[in-house]
Amino acid sequence: MPSTPVALGTAGGEAGAAGVEPAAPPPPRRRRVRSTQWAAIAFAAPLIAYLLLFYAYPLYRNIDLSLHDYTIRAFVQGNAEFVGFDVYAQVLGSGDFPRALLNTALFTFVSIAFQYTIGLGLAVFFRKHFPLSELLRALFLVPWLLPLIVSASTWAWMLASDNGIVNSVLGAFGVGQINWLTSPQWALVSVIIANIWLGIPFNLVILYAGLQNIPGETYEAASLDGATAWQQFRHITLPLLRPVSAITVLLGLVYTLKVVDVIWIMTTGGPGNVSTTLAVWSYREAFGTGRPDFSPAAAVGNLLILLALVLGFVYLWTQRRQERS
Repeated sequence: MPSTPVALGTAGGEAGAAGVEPAAPPPPRRRRVRSTQWAAIAFAAPLIAYLLLFYAYPLYRNIDLSLHDYTIRAFVQGNAEFVGFDVYAQVLGSGDFPRALLNTALFTFVSIAFQYTIGLGLAVFFRKHFPLSELLRALFLVPWLLPLIVSASTWAWMLASDNGIVNSVLGAFGVGQINWLTSPQWALVSVIIANIWLGIPFNLVILYAGLQNIPGETYEAASLDGATAWQQFRHITLPLLRPVSAITVLLGLVYTLKVVDVIWIMTTGGPGNVSTTLAVWSYREAFGTGRPDFSPAAAVGNLLILLALVLGFVYLWTQRRQERS
């Protein structure tokens, strides 16, 4: 086959003499893959920009504030001194930290326990069809529709010591006056009661929607087998509602940890620090005293974020372990 090398060499020499040939267009399949990738990037770009602008940058800025000594002058001039973790040491060593941490735990877990229990009871109650059930269910959503400042102001008026309606009703039964908002024994209880009332509609809506996905035939079969209402609730409702319950409790946990407005409007965290949570402490350091101290406020806020992440991961890990078992 002597002719083949000669033919190839001739072709190469002609190509070199003619210079660089234009690149061949990519095959149609490769062009379709590229266009699909660019379309995916274009659709994801707004979401990525949103996450960077409203999540990543505020988080970075909060960490930066906690690692520098930001006074008002330093904040304006942008020359705050880097102090490392000194602000965190100052916050953790403060005498207010144990009290704020305990109040946060009580406020969060007591609120979630009552919100979930009452919301689940109402969801089971409204699952049965009876006259005016839709109207009553709509009325239970009213607290969810009101602005928080209105709800908190209403509760502050209702629990007022002198002219509050709660003390008036209790007085009709011979109960003496209770200083709900100004007594060290009752201030934290008062804000917990108000927060429970505000969170019940959310639990009711989510759990009621979850109950609609449980087939009615399951309850009919259990009734034919002689199961009581309590046995149906324990062996059908609770297990089948577990995924929805996990989401409801987790969202309630994240929301309750960062509650500020209800406590601030009703008691401003007082008297003293008896109703101060970590969120209220952070707000008071930054905006509540008229003398902003941004670095401790940012440090407390970061500790609160870390606490929420740890509790969220622990709760999800517990749920997955129960599902596997």
